[in-house]
Amino acid sequence: QAQLEESGGGLVQTGGSLRLSCRLSGTHFGVHGMAWYRQVLGKQRESVANITSGSLTDYAEFVKGRFTISRDNLRNTVYLEMNRLEVEDTAVYYCNVPELPLPWGQGTQVTVST
Repeated sequence: QAQLEESGGGLVQTGGSLRLSCRLSGTHFGVHGMAWYRQVLGKQRESVANITSGSLTDYAEFVKGRFTISRDNLRNTVYLEMNRLEVEDTAVYYCNVPELPLPWGQGTQVTVST
């Protein structure tokens, strides 16, 4: 059964950086587009960034120029490099396979403090 496992979150100050990782197991990673999402407690989950199987990328307007999505097909892993973090980026971050999608993983908490 395909599974998603996110990691790399933490507590960081405004302006800091974090790198999130998401490993997909149980299915052929390389053929799938991948995406990062985030959810603030009490609000709907929102899309943050997408990367196709051919590594074309797309970003939500609120992270353009600050976040970078990438993938390593040998490691079955998608990354989210987050720079110039803002308090508003505080959320639980999840990854998924948009064309499937799979059961959500546990996510990884990102907290940005002033």
